[in-house]
Amino acid sequence: MGFALSVLYLVTNCLTAPVLFGPLAAYRIELILAALILFVSLPKLAGSGVMKTPQSLAMLGLMLATFMSVLVGEHWASGAVGTLVGFIPTLYAYFLIPLHINSKRKLQILVFMLLFVCLFVIAHGWFDLQYGVGGGAGTDDSYLWDLEHPYLLPFGNGTGEMFYRLKGQGFLNDPNDFGQLVVCVIPLVFIFWRKGYLLQNLFVLLSVCVLFYGVYLTHSRGALLALVAMAVAAGRRRIGTIPALLLGGVLFVAAMALNFTGGRAISAGSGSDRTVLWGESMQLLRSHPLFGVGAGTLPDYLGLTAHNSVMVCAAELGLFGLYFWSLFLFSTARDALEIASPAKVSEGEQITSEEIPFPHAIGKIETIGKAEVNQLGRLLSLSLVGYLVTGWFLSRAFAITFFLLGGMAEVVYEMALQRGMIAPRLPLTRATLYAGGLTIALILLMYVMLRTVNLMH
Repeated sequence: MGFALSVLYLVTNCLTAPVLFGPLAAYRIELILAALILFVSLPKLAGSGVMKTPQSLAMLGLMLATFMSVLVGEHWASGAVGTLVGFIPTLYAYFLIPLHINSKRKLQILVFMLLFVCLFVIAHGWFDLQYGVGGGAGTDDSYLWDLEHPYLLPFGNGTGEMFYRLKGQGFLNDPNDFGQLVVCVIPLVFIFWRKGYLLQNLFVLLSVCVLFYGVYLTHSRGALLALVAMAVAAGRRRIGTIPALLLGGVLFVAAMALNFTGGRAISAGSGSDRTVLWGESMQLLRSHPLFGVGAGTLPDYLGLTAHNSVMVCAAELGLFGLYFWSLFLFSTARDALEIASPAKVSEGEQITSEEIPFPHAIGKIETIGKAEVNQLGRLLSLSLVGYLVTGWFLSRAFAITFFLLGGMAEVVYEMALQRGMIAPRLPLTRATLYAGGLTIALILLMYVMLRTVNLMH
């Protein structure tokens, strides 16, 4: 029951309650689901090892950081409490996965849910493009336009030409947000790939083609760069680094020729406005180093957000928040890379029934081999590459997509660990030290980039 409720809750957050439940959304269905899941999950949480992982510590630290950032940065106690409530979907996005998923089959259901969300939005956006928008490129009343065309955003490319960009609803109510989700889902769809199963593999290929088309409809420059980076990362293992880089270059040129970005350029000059925002965010970090200026308040200071996940986290939550974000990133990336490495994973011993730290609804644990663990690790690593590349150009430090990937990586690592296929996790003390190093490295990287850009100008 907990797993089914978790999937329903995640779908509701992705598509929004009004889309799924219509008039019933007025009864705050998402809050009812959240309360039910909490009731079902608490007994499992008490007897599990979920709270012992670095990711869990990072999530609790981020929750505290968002609270303190508003309390200290804005001197607003009630606003800080409201920020905690707003953090619940992000918290659930991570904890529900290791609590209620312990098998590849359940991971496949979760991926199918994400695929369904993407295909749902793409289908609605495509239908609106074909039959809904007519000859106009928007109206003067943006609110009315959004009501009539909830999955399309009119946009200008800087030369006076208007075009439409695909977007979702809720936390996906931006073409870049939706593009980031689709980019991360593309590799995960290959969890359904099985050698020799023609129809199943055809479903995978068709789904990936539709997802690529969905990314195209978003016209997101960050999503395009992420696709290229993922192609290079995937190709490097099979054809070598140099051929993979050449392949990435060819894909980039082809995408630009096909007007992938809607006529908007990708260059240092076209991104100069973003580097200005990065520099201003760095100044805010210097003036509010510990807890930042307050979660979600960066536009109040800059007029816009930072368009970089590292800087938005650092400026809004300070070094305190950036540290816990880095802890989550480091732990997730390490888990994904470890399970993706054939040298790190052994065949291990299969188990049929045993009490494990992550509770589950069934007593029998499916058989899973080294090759499957490695495949899952590679798919999650590619998805993480997609998130990080898009996140470098977008303010998506707290996107639910990131924490879903973290939960999935934790599940696969735990599956391998319980079967004796992989070494135990790093001790928490070492993980926290490495996270501190990553925090410093990210700040230095941003500083060096900004200094380099300033010297170029």
